[in-house]
Amino acid sequence: MAFKHKDLWFWDSWYVRDGDIWHGYFLQAPKSLGDPDARHLNATQRHAVSKDLVNWTDMGTTFEPQRNGAAWDDSTTWTASVVRGDDGLWHLFYTGTCLAEQSLYQRIGHATSTDLHNWTRVGDGLALDLTGPNADCYEKDHAIGHWHDRAMRDPWVMKDPEGKGWLMYFTARVPGVPEPNAGGAIGFATSPDLMSWTLLPPVFHGGFGQLEVPQVFQAGRHWYCLFCTFSIHWSEQYRRDNPQAPVTGSHYLIADHPRGPWRIAPGAFLDGAEPCRRYAARIVDGPQGLVILGFSDSGKASFGGYIMDPEPVRIGPGGLLQIEPLARAAE
Repeated sequence: MAFKHKDLWFWDSWYVRDGDIWHGYFLQAPKSLGDPDARHLNATQRHAVSKDLVNWTDMGTTFEPQRNGAAWDDSTTWTASVVRGDDGLWHLFYTGTCLAEQSLYQRIGHATSTDLHNWTRVGDGLALDLTGPNADCYEKDHAIGHWHDRAMRDPWVMKDPEGKGWLMYFTARVPGVPEPNAGGAIGFATSPDLMSWTLLPPVFHGGFGQLEVPQVFQAGRHWYCLFCTFSIHWSEQYRRDNPQAPVTGSHYLIADHPRGPWRIAPGAFLDGAEPCRRYAARIVDGPQGLVILGFSDSGKASFGGYIMDPEPVRIGPGGLLQIEPLARAAE
């Protein structure tokens, strides 16, 4: 019962629960493009609902780039997260890029909704950029020849567990690291009200060239930051620390507090293969407990482009995450 469409590719996804209904959001692009790599610059967002994270009712396109002239997000509206604010509104925080910058500079946008489907940008939509007193903690300009973009994407927003507003995590990079694959970071910002944001230094950097699609959550006594990355973006240090052959997929950081200190989870990479089996995964506390969802990749030659059915996740010794092997065998 994977979520798929005969005419569309789906990839990165995010989920929010309202009562007994799960709302899933998915990046989409038409298969008529021919080349799966072309999907990134032709992405919009789709919406579906489910009671079990397996059977989905398609609600259609829900959000897309601004089409009314030059805007900071007139090229792409990429990966996002959704939370319900203290004001009762639903808040969408998303990645945006613009045509004038060849979609190379990413920023974080903000829109609101009363029904989880129809979204209205807050002002011009721009919520956060790599500017201000802490901007120098980041690779705030495109390091041409060193990395392929100016990374600031995939916002994950959550209530501060200490009750003092909101926290945002995002994919970023730090400056001044000679090895490109050691410069990946998890950026960080805070807000009292979801409307005004303060950029703070990253909560983690190192290990990989990029830590994409971060998701921070608590399970048991530990905090986890799930992320995805490519085998070609493992740093030299991580290759020494983890002697397995590099794989593409999802791994995680672990901490005792959402502000860190964070560390790369020891042991085997959580959910990887070469070519990649599942990418941009999320771990959701569903009707049957923790499950992992992500999109079928399989590499460009046989790109899946659909959302795979959830598989159970359990917390093993030392708080390390494990994907249930029976679920894998059953696919």
